[in-house]
Amino acid sequence: MGKYDSSSDTMSHIIRVTSILMIFVEKLIARSNTHDRSKLQSPEKEDFDIYTPKLKETTYNSEEYKQNLQELKKTLEHHYARNRHHPEHHKNGINDMTLVDLIELLADWKASSERHHNGNILISIDENQRRFGIDHQLTKILINTVKELDLL
Repeated sequence: MGKYDSSSDTMSHIIRVTSILMIFVEKLIARSNTHDRSKLQSPEKEDFDIYTPKLKETTYNSEEYKQNLQELKKTLEHHYARNRHHPEHHKNGINDMTLVDLIELLADWKASSERHHNGNILISIDENQRRFGIDHQLTKILINTVKELDLL
């Protein structure tokens, strides 16, 4: 028997991994096309028309920010129920989310942090770690991802 050449098996593995990664890519593209679309329709749109400019003027997680969120409570409940990238969508919060959910969540936190004059994705991750009971390991993964994608 001749010497084994692993090239064919390695190429088959590479092709299979690529096909699996493309499933992630397709899911992320679908999420990007539907992200927060519920905010563009009643009953959410009317309240977001009022509160989005108010929230922009607040310091993230300040008392004023939290008050605005409290006033938006009913609208946010509607929004969370229709958008699975929010921990509030899931019975067990972060623990019921998928990697696809988490990637969309991280993108959402980054984009949202850019709306505030004091916005900072690392501060958002830190604040949300406490807010949602995210463990240290996942927090570190989120921070590592922000750094890898150069989102600082």
